[in-house]
Amino acid sequence: MAAHPGGLTAVAPRPLTNTSPDAAKAAVSVRGLVRSFGPKGVLNGVDLDIAPGEFVALLGPSGCGKSTLLRALAGLDHDVRGSGVISVPDRVSVVFQDSRLLPWDTVLGNVTLGLREHDAESRARRALAEVGLAGREKAWPHELSGGEQQRVALARSLVREPQLLLADEPFGALDALTRIRMHGLLQDLVAAHRPAVLLVTHDVDEAIALADRIVVLDHGRISTIRPVSPEIGSAADAAGHEALRRDLLTALGVEAAH
Repeated sequence: MAAHPGGLTAVAPRPLTNTSPDAAKAAVSVRGLVRSFGPKGVLNGVDLDIAPGEFVALLGPSGCGKSTLLRALAGLDHDVRGSGVISVPDRVSVVFQDSRLLPWDTVLGNVTLGLREHDAESRARRALAEVGLAGREKAWPHELSGGEQQRVALARSLVREPQLLLADEPFGALDALTRIRMHGLLQDLVAAHRPAVLLVTHDVDEAIALADRIVVLDHGRISTIRPVSPEIGSAADAAGHEALRRDLLTALGVEAAH
């Protein structure tokens, strides 16, 4: 992963607290987040708030720290060096690029994985219906297409009614047409369940289509933040859509014409 010019001195591990000045009004609050792997600084003092129900897309070149930030919010980075303050809700779900379904269990079994509530199965069936997989409860993962497997992964996350949904390039391995369909499905599910969302993506167009706000990460720091109006996100405002697209490509160091 890319380091900030000059590198970063390794920071002694320090427990993260679960409070922050803005915790009362934000679903997610991050202050001064630092993460390093050996001598390499990956996150170099990130501050970020996500409001309840807000959809934030995180853009940046490979190695800039996007997935590292997501893993920190998910509590999956215990073995790395770092410091900072993180506040997240109690109920957090993660969707990865790989659906990570258990091949030896059915679709229904994958969705109910880890659930202990007495109504877990009925909730899982409703979640599968929401993602368009009613009637496939007894199917095995290998019998599903890539898009269907990601639908199961979404159902498994949303059945837990998360207050925060973390999505790490969940559509990166899908073909273009399936991606478009999954975008619509995710928008519908987020509108119905209203979690705060952090989506990690390399795709500028995907970020504009889905997010309320776009954050660009560069060398472990937030370099650009842009709001996305519904008119720009849907391309109803074509000029605004194109202007934002060019702005984000410039922030990513990419020639818009390319």
